[in-house]
Amino acid sequence: MTTEQTLLETDIEAYLQKHEDKDMLRFLTCGNVDDGKSTLIGRLLHDSKLIFEDHMAAIKCDSKKYNTTDGEFDLALLVDGLQSEREQGITIDVAYRYFATESRKFIIADCPGHEQYTRNMATGASNCDLAIVMIDARYGVQTQTKRHSYIASLLGIKHVIVAVNKMDLVDYSQAEYRKIKSAYKAFAQDLNIPDIRFVPISALKGDNVVNKSESMDWYPGATLMELLNSVTINEDKNLEDFRFPVQFVTRPNLDFRGFCGTIAAGVISVGDVITAMPSGKSSTVARIVTADGDLTNAFAGQAITITTNDEIDISRGDVLVKSNQLATASDSFEATIVWMDEVALQPGKEYEFKVGTKNTYGRIGSINHRIDVNTLKQIEVNAMQLNEIASCNVHVSSPVVIDVYNNVKGTGSFVVIDRLTNVTVGAGMITKTTVSEARSSKLEARVYTQAEIELNAYVRKCFPEWDCHVVECIKY
Repeated sequence: MTTEQTLLETDIEAYLQKHEDKDMLRFLTCGNVDDGKSTLIGRLLHDSKLIFEDHMAAIKCDSKKYNTTDGEFDLALLVDGLQSEREQGITIDVAYRYFATESRKFIIADCPGHEQYTRNMATGASNCDLAIVMIDARYGVQTQTKRHSYIASLLGIKHVIVAVNKMDLVDYSQAEYRKIKSAYKAFAQDLNIPDIRFVPISALKGDNVVNKSESMDWYPGATLMELLNSVTINEDKNLEDFRFPVQFVTRPNLDFRGFCGTIAAGVISVGDVITAMPSGKSSTVARIVTADGDLTNAFAGQAITITTNDEIDISRGDVLVKSNQLATASDSFEATIVWMDEVALQPGKEYEFKVGTKNTYGRIGSINHRIDVNTLKQIEVNAMQLNEIASCNVHVSSPVVIDVYNNVKGTGSFVVIDRLTNVTVGAGMITKTTVSEARSSKLEARVYTQAEIELNAYVRKCFPEWDCHVVECIKY
């Protein structure tokens, strides 16, 4: 009997507390059509004994009804829930499943493999820490394998497990596995993925998924589940640059005014000097409020409410930063955009842009080049079609607070919305920031000492009508 089972039977509160304290890993499965992505997730859940008996009975019934596996138990039906998915035996939309082991909690995103659903894959990957890239051992590295690997790299996923599936159909050949491993490594040299691991599996038979394979004794490494349990993701968070996009201003009574949101990056403590951007107004943190009580400090990923010692104008869409770690406030930037609409992107057309919690209007001024995800070559184009990826120049009507996506995802990404239909038509990752000519950009032109920051905060408190940085006034 495991420790968790013992706690569940003897001390339910201790069990719940232990479950709450586990860290969370979000991962997705991706790859070419019919590489076995949904079957793999079904096998993970099945062999981990995380499926209820009534659910198992329903899947057995549906396996006979749809007959996508010649009458055998179809594990893919655990995640392929749409009727059209079950009839065709394919994944169309992103499906999410949740499970936990004794050491970690997981959220799985099962992404479609067809090229026409590339936008769905990009959506599923946007919040993931790790990607499992599936490869059919019979066919090796395919077009969609490269496409999905590139998108995973583009979206800043730092950990990839390449699962060479259907090893049972190539007689568990070590030579075939090595050939695929070598081909993928050669392709991945141009991708920004620092941690790539390989594991040969058979999702249908269960080899090396949760349990070790007796048919592949030549493979000395860990099983897929062991890799998922052991991968380290804590170091992936940016704890240096504090970024807090304000989502909501709460004022339940006359004595409380707080700024709510989720910390996108960095660490904040009570007493820290902060600046609201793009306005440039500064103050100090008075309280860090949560549903469980006040904190002395908080870090990236936590949802909190911040109160300040000074009454400064802060509203939804503003970003709170530490005064010695100012971000860029700009009305133009360069970004890589994934186009998600049947109607082609039109340079010069006005769209709505949502950057963090800020909504503004703007246009895509020009397309620098389209990226061929199969060869990673840059192609000159004048328009973008559905599922295409391109580097573009973006211009918005008012300055927004931004960072390069690889540094801070929360302030380095945005979505493009059609103003007439209100449909999300694109998603972008900022690759280059351009300093705006607005006054707010002058603040980030230099880094202030702690003494200068404290002087500015004190004078601002005494003279709130001053609309500039004290040290800049003295300088100029």
